[in-house]
Amino acid sequence: MGKKKVLKQTGEEAIKESEKVEAAAAKAGGRTSGKHVVKGAVYIKASFNNTIITVTDAAGNAIAWASAGSLGFSGPKKATPFAASKVVAAIAEKLKKTGLANVDVFVSGVGSGRDSAIRSLANQGFAIATIRDMTPIPHNGPRRPKVRRV
Repeated sequence: MGKKKVLKQTGEEAIKESEKVEAAAAKAGGRTSGKHVVKGAVYIKASFNNTIITVTDAAGNAIAWASAGSLGFSGPKKATPFAASKVVAAIAEKLKKTGLANVDVFVSGVGSGRDSAIRSLANQGFAIATIRDMTPIPHNGPRRPKVRRV
């Protein structure tokens, strides 16, 4: 196969390469990543299997999202309150550039991470204006089975 050639980078080349990487990251960041947003909405979906949090601006355009699975939690650990608080911490880290301060919270689902996610949002410095439960509730439910005849 032969010997491999090792290239050494000079300081100027390293700076140029880092500028290219930063420009590509800024380009891939999305159209709302650099925008300054004051008011937004936080959607928390807490199921028995996972906790997903999406942050949007006032128009409904998604700014950032994270889930317990995307942070590396696996299996039943994804639906725990600890995982939900870590998801909120990751969201807060993503939103530092946008300057989001006032949020309306919409909670959906019956998972155990819903309460801790709201508490973590308040602890991260977000001013929560409203909290609304959007969990779907059946009014009558499905049709009952027929009576068994023996």
